[in-house]
Amino acid sequence: MALSETENGFSGGEGGGEADAIVQTCVLGSFSERGETTALISSLSEVHGDLGPRESTTERFLVIMNRYQEQPHLLDPHLEWMLNMILDFIRSEKSPPSLVHLCFKFLYIICKVRGYKIFMQLFPHEVADVQPVLDLMSRQDPSDSETWETRYMLLLWLSMTCLIPFDLSRLDGHLESDGGKAREPIMDRILAIAKSYLVVSDSARNAASVLVSKFMTRPDVKQKRLGDFLDWNLATISQTNDHSLRNIVVLDGALQSLVNMRTHTQACMLSPAVLQCLEKKHLSESSEAMLRKLGVKLTQRLGLTFLKPRLAAWRYQRGSRSLAANLSMSQSAAASTGATSEVETKEQEEDYDIPEEVETVIEHLLLGLKDKETIVRWSAAKGIGRVTGRLPKELADEVVGSVLDCFSFQETDNAWHGGCLALAELGRRGLLLPSRLTDVVPLIIKSLIYEEKRGACSVGSNVRDAACYVCWSFARAYEPKELEPFVTQIASRNISALSWFLVVYIAGFPEYTKSMIDHLVAMKINHWDGMIRELATKALHNLTPQVPDYMAATVLPQLLKMAVGIDLHGRHGAILACGQITHALYKVVKKNFVLFAHLNLLTHFQLHDRKQYRGFGGELMRPAICSLIEKLSLSKMPFKNDPIITGWQWIIDDTIKTLHLVSSGAKDGILAALVSALSALCEEYYQASPDALVSQYTEGLNNPQMLTRCGSALALGCLPKFMIHGKLKQVCLKCLRQMCAETQKEGTFTEARKDAITSIAQVSVKAGACAEGSPDSTLCSANVDEVYGTLLSSMIDYTTDSRGDVGAWVKCMMCCLAQQSAEKIDRYRAHAGTIFLHLLHSTEPVVPNIPHREELLGIFPTTTTLNWNAPSHAFKYIAQLLGLPEYQYHTLLGLTVSVGGITESTVHFSSQSLFDHLKLIQSDSAALGQFGETLLRIFRDNLHNDRVSVSFLKMLNQILANNCFEIFTTQENHPFCVDLLALCKEFKKSKDISKLRACISVLCGLIQFQGEVRKKVLSQLLLLLCHSFPVIRKTTASQMYEMLLTYDDVVDPEVLDDAMTLLSDTNWESDLATVRPHRNQLCDWLGVPRPQPVTKVTI
Repeated sequence: MALSETENGFSGGEGGGEADAIVQTCVLGSFSERGETTALISSLSEVHGDLGPRESTTERFLVIMNRYQEQPHLLDPHLEWMLNMILDFIRSEKSPPSLVHLCFKFLYIICKVRGYKIFMQLFPHEVADVQPVLDLMSRQDPSDSETWETRYMLLLWLSMTCLIPFDLSRLDGHLESDGGKAREPIMDRILAIAKSYLVVSDSARNAASVLVSKFMTRPDVKQKRLGDFLDWNLATISQTNDHSLRNIVVLDGALQSLVNMRTHTQACMLSPAVLQCLEKKHLSESSEAMLRKLGVKLTQRLGLTFLKPRLAAWRYQRGSRSLAANLSMSQSAAASTGATSEVETKEQEEDYDIPEEVETVIEHLLLGLKDKETIVRWSAAKGIGRVTGRLPKELADEVVGSVLDCFSFQETDNAWHGGCLALAELGRRGLLLPSRLTDVVPLIIKSLIYEEKRGACSVGSNVRDAACYVCWSFARAYEPKELEPFVTQIASRNISALSWFLVVYIAGFPEYTKSMIDHLVAMKINHWDGMIRELATKALHNLTPQVPDYMAATVLPQLLKMAVGIDLHGRHGAILACGQITHALYKVVKKNFVLFAHLNLLTHFQLHDRKQYRGFGGELMRPAICSLIEKLSLSKMPFKNDPIITGWQWIIDDTIKTLHLVSSGAKDGILAALVSALSALCEEYYQASPDALVSQYTEGLNNPQMLTRCGSALALGCLPKFMIHGKLKQVCLKCLRQMCAETQKEGTFTEARKDAITSIAQVSVKAGACAEGSPDSTLCSANVDEVYGTLLSSMIDYTTDSRGDVGAWVKCMMCCLAQQSAEKIDRYRAHAGTIFLHLLHSTEPVVPNIPHREELLGIFPTTTTLNWNAPSHAFKYIAQLLGLPEYQYHTLLGLTVSVGGITESTVHFSSQSLFDHLKLIQSDSAALGQFGETLLRIFRDNLHNDRVSVSFLKMLNQILANNCFEIFTTQENHPFCVDLLALCKEFKKSKDISKLRACISVLCGLIQFQGEVRKKVLSQLLLLLCHSFPVIRKTTASQMYEMLLTYDDVVDPEVLDDAMTLLSDTNWESDLATVRPHRNQLCDWLGVPRPQPVTKVTI
């Protein structure tokens, strides 16, 4: 058996900066867990009474079965023996109720995966099974929420047993019991059970409707009980509203039972009454989608009872359902069949009157096509198809016309979606004749590109999907000659629904190329969603090599007109597209389209003259023009020493100066476009005059506006190498480092500091490295310490300066990366871990002075591929660094925020890795002592850092709860506990609830240490029992109660029960005057001096 496996990891070797996604997907071949499944079922008799084993066994069985959710047919050969094994337990008189309920839970798990329609057929359904199943069902409690699986499966079993081919009265025997009291007939008992479970709120209601559908098909039941049951059902529907949850449940059960009942003569006679009842109920106006769906479903089935059960002879038929029959059928035979069909159609439609109720049914179904829920529209569409299939040709055509009315632009997207589903059903069933295709195809083409803006999003994806479904159904339903006139239109529009990744491939076929381009220009360039516009321009760039002449002669002129139009979105998309296409044309033909370039430049001047760089529109126009500048520069337009360059430079500089006027959401996009434009512009046109811009942007680093500093810093970082040559130390690095140091000291301009760091890295990479080089031109021994000092000080706030020699900053850098690799945020951990491994595994050149290199290579071999994003994979490796002294502090600091975090998976796997390490050093007092010293050091350094301190307390609580310092508890007043308690006392005046709660848990954990320190811990806890916050008093009492349960040697056994009773029964949220006597009583019992209130002196 092959299983699906997905691995997404980061390479740890060279070039491992990118994620390599390896995906292997295979289907299951067979049911391979037979042995384990047999063992699990056999163990039910042993585990049913013990909660832990019972839950683990159930969970394992659930995991096995869920693997076959998508391929349940693989279970078919094994269903019978699994069912028989479980039924043996159920039928045994020795089985206690808990075992029986557990067995039915296992049956439900199997039934859920395979489907009840298949699985229920395997239940034994002989005459001897009726009475035991009925008796077992009668003993169930419908209100017991723990055993609903039992009732669900028993109802399905009862549904099968009631199909025995004998009159149920034969099973009654003598109806008088031993006491002379008459017994209820089996028929009435089953009906009573069905009625009672049709109104319950759990899944048994669905099984009860199945029971009704099977039970009511029996001839004896139809004769004796059908009328009464329908009367009860209609009365229930009429008297119940949908204003409460209870009434909704009752309505749901009653409607389900009617929907699932098979049509027969007596039911057909009562159909008008049922339909009338539904009309009065107005279910289409209900707020419950399920009730509306059941109403539509019941309406269509009632409609079928008014019509003769036959297929329309006039329907369009494409050959036979058998492929062999289609291949063997000659054209003459097909022609004669067609002639015969026409004659049969006329004969069958003679003297066929359609009841008036059918019009009401169709009206309700057409209304259902416009419902706001997909499940209702889908049910209505299937109902339209089924009912239309029994109508005469003329009436069916009227129904088709009514469906086409859904495609009005006055209708909502719900109506368009429902209309598409209905057309697909009609076409699939051959009820949409070829003569109607001329009316239908144009509507389908509109549906394929349907989209409506709603606020900040759009609707219409479901309409487009449904239109694709219509195309699929038409392709299966009609002969090629019928669709031939429409194929090109449909195919051209259908490709618009394709993924962007398939655009270039599909456009490689000449039939689709221009259609695809025209669609992008007409529909996507001016799309309301900016991301769609950008993707459309990139698609046009990729399509240009297919038809460069068409792009140059037809598309670009259209876009240039749009680029100066009044529509903001169209203007934005057109400017982006002009740049993309011009660049693509240059790459294809290696020719400058100077004419179009000049026209593009006119666009810039027109925007400036119209003041369209201002306001919200400017937030779109500025990055669009920057993108245009970038693409034209990359296309090497002959504008050197041209005044045009001045205009380009003006828009870039003006954008940097006015960044503070831009909304926060648009800032990043504008900066990115600006940097790309400036880099390409300088590279192409500023070779002769490289000095002016460096000075200009260096001065911008001191601007009082933070965003102007950001823009200036990023601008310096994107300048080409020839512009910063000779100015590296005095201008670029000095100013950038100075800005980082000043703003970090002041605690301001965080964004500017981030961009300055980015710029320092970019400038350093462009300058290159040479140990004996000039500090003004390259990264060398004279300036490398300053650069790394700035980088490291930005990684961790407590690193204030560099350590002097090269080995020191390599050591500090690796430790900082180790800390970030243990952090809780996945993307940061992945980035830091990738860099850590890249430096460790680097061979050209080898990074010197890495502490514990050999041990690190043992943990992270060069062949290691880690998925740093996955906590389950990353933490088990990074936690091993705790054993290396140089990395222990930083690694534990990173693990602190992960173990004490809130993300379940991160907390679980990080804490598991931490405890695995602690188990290894459990018996080594020296190593455990060193670990304790590191813990205390982290606590001291971050005592007032809430991000770390709260997480630290949570982690420490877990460590103490797992007895990781057990060897310290035998020594009285161990220094670790004494120092830890002293640090915890710092929080007693805190107003942070979460911090106080975490501190309470730690104090309760410290009670395990022996000596005088235990009294001090108790004293702190008793002080918290009279804290000013009621919630803290309550939390302290609860934690102390659990503490006394765990450590029963804390208090004298004679007063232990009294102390625990006082802790649990006292309302610690009462006022302080009420709780203080109880606290003082605890002080006496625990042998701790009563705290004395301090009198505040008022001056």
